[in-house]
Amino acid sequence: MPLYEYVCLSCSTKFTLLRPMAQANEAAECPDGHGRAPRVLSVFASFTRDEGGAMTAVDGGGACACGGNCACSA
Repeated sequence: MPLYEYVCLSCSTKFTLLRPMAQANEAAECPDGHGRAPRVLSVFASFTRDEGGAMTAVDGGGACACGGNCACSA
């Protein structure tokens, strides 16, 4: 089951829920008991360290199966 993020419109609490994909677009109950909270877009960044120890962002590629290193992402 996927993990989805929600934000309460009353108190601005951001929370996550593990729920079936069939319920992804349904509003969720705020943990503080406020009304229904809509799902929001989850964003994240991945980082790695190079051989010298410097931290760099991991390239997400062109959103294709090959990682964006071919003509299909052009």
